[in-house]
Amino acid sequence: MRHTLIMATVLAALTVVAQIAAAADGQAIYDKSCKGCHDKGLMGSPKTGDKDKWAPLIKSGVVALEASVMNGKGKMKPKGGNDSLTAEDIKASVDYIISKSQ
Repeated sequence: MRHTLIMATVLAALTVVAQIAAAADGQAIYDKSCKGCHDKGLMGSPKTGDKDKWAPLIKSGVVALEASVMNGKGKMKPKGGNDSLTAEDIKASVDYIISKSQ
């Protein structure tokens, strides 16, 4: 019983660490690939944190936002101009932007 409790505690702690790491990855990807435009609103991009501009985009859904990044939108090139981004990277960065813009 005690061994099971210890294992459950360790697994719970690892889950929390993994979630924190995923959030950090989203921010790191944002800082490297998105921040240049979205922090300043360059080329018509919505500024991260601008709740009014992001509200209709967020309402369209995460899948639509991820597709916009993957395929490009307006003046934004596909993958924000960073061809090395994976689908997981894009999801993490979109999740990060949403978390800062709701």
